Amino acid sequence: MRFEHNNEVSVEEATPILLPEYVTGLVRQAKQAAGRLATLSTIVKNRALLAMAEALEQQKEALRTANELDLEAFGSAPGKQAMADRLRLTTERIVEMAAGLREVAALQDPLGDMSKMWTRPNVMQVGRIRVPFGVIGIIYESRPNVTADSAALCLKSGNACVLRGGSEAIHSNTAIASILSEAAEKAGVPSGAITFVGRPDRELIPLLLKQDRHIDLIIPRGGESLMRVVTEHATIPVMKHDAGVCHIYVDVDADPAMAERVCFNAKVQRPSTCNAMETLLVHQGIARQWLAPFIDKLVAAKVEVRGCSKTCQLSPLANPVGEDDFGREFLNLTVAVKVVKNVDEAMDHIAQYGSHHTEAIVTSDYPKAMRFLREVDASTVLVNASTRLNDGYQFGLGAEIGISTSRIHARGPMGLEELTCFKYIVLGSGQIRE
Repeated sequence: MRFEHNNEVSVEEATPILLPEYVTGLVRQAKQAAGRLATLSTIVKNRALLAMAEALEQQKEALRTANELDLEAFGSAPGKQAMADRLRLTTERIVEMAAGLREVAALQDPLGDMSKMWTRPNVMQVGRIRVPFGVIGIIYESRPNVTADSAALCLKSGNACVLRGGSEAIHSNTAIASILSEAAEKAGVPSGAITFVGRPDRELIPLLLKQDRHIDLIIPRGGESLMRVVTEHATIPVMKHDAGVCHIYVDVDADPAMAERVCFNAKVQRPSTCNAMETLLVHQGIARQWLAPFIDKLVAAKVEVRGCSKTCQLSPLANPVGEDDFGREFLNLTVAVKVVKNVDEAMDHIAQYGSHHTEAIVTSDYPKAMRFLREVDASTVLVNASTRLNDGYQFGLGAEIGISTSRIHARGPMGLEELTCFKYIVLGSGQIRE
């Protein structure tokens, strides 16, 4: 199978173009498209998004075929199961990608929104208006759906995008990008607005990260090694989507049935995601009657439980926790468990081992819940709800481009508004500075 796209390079084609020239050509193309895309009407953008969604559904079988090439090359070793799940494109996931595009089309266009305007003593009017960044570079691993989500959000927010997926998903990403860019251009979107990096060379990433004349923002989505490469090499502002070491603390005042439902969902529903629960903290006052039966249910669902000494005393099904298991992102059916004295010890544990991604408490004590919300440092903190809900779709943002753990500009799920910035506008009548 051979997919063409607007970079004039296919997966199976060798090219004589050297990497520096190849990268420069791509980012210049995106930069040229960005100027036109910033002023594209909402009607055209929405029409393009709907056409892109329809094209994905019409070519489901081609996408599945491309994805099978990636899955076959990736392999199925036990240690690769979590990554393989992220990589896999089922018919249902393709339909979900298309649904995400339609949801973005239905969202309000953030561009041109003026949050406030004020008049100065000299009668000069000053305001702030929402505008695109320009060109956003997205470097990601594994999940092919990121290609569609990123393209949709960047298009609706008026940003051109340069997409660089991992080599493990090169066939899938190439197919998706080709389908999306072709449908978008037919609907009136400028060529280059969805620019895909079709070469898997590792040496390409440092080159891409130096293109500060043409790329305005970099968003990396992946593991620790990718984050390290990006932060070491980037001369472009970076919005980080970091590891998801997510905790749930079950308080002594928690409703037992609610706690079981929330924690089971957070671990089992889709364990390979960044918002899955990796560590369960349980108050010692509820541990004896609640924790052992819950471990039975987890083990029945094929979850490996690695517990502290108290946890192992309460349940023979728990294995002793390893030295590095607290603070670890398992991304599979493994969970670390610790029995704690109180909410203070739980919050101290989260402060020491958390990744500032997603943290939750299950409790019926309102003051304690409010204290947890106030004091726990994470992009999203939940009360009586699964960590799996930290997601752009679930928050009503439409598709998300990632969950930012950065503290500058945007934090948490990044939807349309988070992909824009402001510029000041001034309406005068001849004013000068005295």
